[in-house]
Amino acid sequence: ADRVWDVPGLEHYHGQDIFLTEALTLEANRLVAEAVRDRVPFFLYMAHYAVHVPFAEDKRYYQKYRDAGLDHTEAMYAGLVEGMDKSLGDILDNLERLGVADNTVVLFMSDNGGLSAHGRSGAPHTHNAPLSSGKGSAHEGGIRVPMLARWPGVTKPAAVCARYLIIEDFFLTILEMAGVKAAKTVQPIDGLSFVPLLRQAAGRDDRPLFWHYPNNWGPKGPGIGASSAIRLGDWKLIYYHADRRYELFNISEDLSETRNLAADQPRRVADLAAHLRDFLERVAAQMPLDKPAGKPVPLPGA
Repeated sequence: ADRVWDVPGLEHYHGQDIFLTEALTLEANRLVAEAVRDRVPFFLYMAHYAVHVPFAEDKRYYQKYRDAGLDHTEAMYAGLVEGMDKSLGDILDNLERLGVADNTVVLFMSDNGGLSAHGRSGAPHTHNAPLSSGKGSAHEGGIRVPMLARWPGVTKPAAVCARYLIIEDFFLTILEMAGVKAAKTVQPIDGLSFVPLLRQAAGRDDRPLFWHYPNNWGPKGPGIGASSAIRLGDWKLIYYHADRRYELFNISEDLSETRNLAADQPRRVADLAAHLRDFLERVAAQMPLDKPAGKPVPLPGA
């Protein structure tokens, strides 16, 4: 479909029997090869579009999944996943061919959890099990994503780190990896470098992480809706703006978020709500408008 080619800079591939993921991979590998040829450092940000709507049939993989019993939608989805996996392998192979694999850091992550509220086959909110819900949700299915790191000479193959981090951490991490010191920025920088975690995956999760989403995404489901949330150690508190409701989960014991402990632990709710309120005040976070009252929704713990 023509909509697949709405990506600027790919006009060279128009009219060819090639999938978007493959075209992006070829371009990425070409640019890296040029940088290596010119002996200049490079930073590649590779956003695949897959896995995302609109789903499309990647002919390299689609029929295999249909033959395995998946319906049309899920066969397209699975094909997008495999196409992205193939792309990542091609990029890593290119680094090897160019002789720079041992001097290149590779970071892989996603911007949100898998789609599950709509647009998929099967029961909604179940595609990321054992995590609850999916994209658009403050539950783990919406905010917990895969992350992989390869830093030759630093990270150990197949090592696992159970510590949490957040997307704001990537900027400072990449600066530290590149040897940038005392960087000057226009805005205050949120986040922490996770280089220490890559060097030694020890310690405890003792800093708070925050999420603030003062919007209505559209679909309904677990954890979906305008909300603010905090994760501190094993505990996560979600404050829903529409009805001022709280959900409290012990993530280490209840990864699937099946037991809301807010009513049982009011003191912990108050403590986490105070942390969350302080953060929202510090960053001047915008709260949605309570239309009946004509005023912004009160901050948590207010």
